[in-house]
Amino acid sequence: MLRSLVCAVVLSPFVCAETPVGEKFDYKQVDGRSLAMYVTKPDDWKPGDRRPAILFFHGGGWVGGAPGQFTQHSTYFASRGIVCFQAQYRLLDKKKNDPPTVCIRDARSAMRWVRSQADRFGIDPDHIASAGGSAGGHLAATLGTINQHDEPGEDTTTTTHSNAMLLFNPVFDNGPGEWGAKRVGGRTAEFSPAHNVTSATPPSIVFLGDQDALIPVSTLERFAANVKAAGGRCETLIFPGEGHGFFNYGKKGGQPYYKTVVACDRFLSSLGWLEGEPTLAKPESKSKKTKGSAKQPPAKKQPAS
Repeated sequence: MLRSLVCAVVLSPFVCAETPVGEKFDYKQVDGRSLAMYVTKPDDWKPGDRRPAILFFHGGGWVGGAPGQFTQHSTYFASRGIVCFQAQYRLLDKKKNDPPTVCIRDARSAMRWVRSQADRFGIDPDHIASAGGSAGGHLAATLGTINQHDEPGEDTTTTTHSNAMLLFNPVFDNGPGEWGAKRVGGRTAEFSPAHNVTSATPPSIVFLGDQDALIPVSTLERFAANVKAAGGRCETLIFPGEGHGFFNYGKKGGQPYYKTVVACDRFLSSLGWLEGEPTLAKPESKSKKTKGSAKQPPAKKQPAS
């Protein structure tokens, strides 16, 4: 299937988004518009399945971006037997300084919609991971930590709490001096996942470049330490020399994408969500590429970072 790769510089200098694939649904009507959800199912999917699922949220600073950033991730994890969802959500006005209230409301609505229709999509409602990059990583993290900002009038019977988190350079600490603090203002406890870690925080894996201009390594280390202190699990993979958005598909010959996806695969396997070794083909290094090379050999077992 051909996909048009859109480097969304106009949306965010850190987001490289593909055209979303999969079946499109409208999961929410709000402010006179419909919000879309793109669903990618495994080829052997059938009604009655109880598969794990991943709900992805794109990055873009809460003011830009669109579903599609995690199209390649969705395609791969669907090939591993996981039903994948990419959610659209309302964006903030760049000219204003509103907190990401509506973004979180939509993230909660998206998770509630996915879980409430588990039978329809053949998924296990107790095995749904929230995932995302940058501001999308913030939204994914709120689902595992914060229990507020529901859409007014929405049925809140179904829980929005995720069962695992896959976080790609997430801006999940919005406290003083951290990214997003200006929008959050003095309401840190309402919006910052890092300030809402409890024993109920789901297991997570977090990726960060040590040259990220938005998120210091110390921020991630503090988050991981707090999760572990609360009795939880947080795996961290720090990539030397990498900046914000390093994990996106197509960057640096696909090496960061490969390493982060394989690490996610093994993390989910450790939770009992997947079986067997990752099947993502390892990209060849530039020095080994030849003019006639086309297909890559299957990935061999190796360290995740």
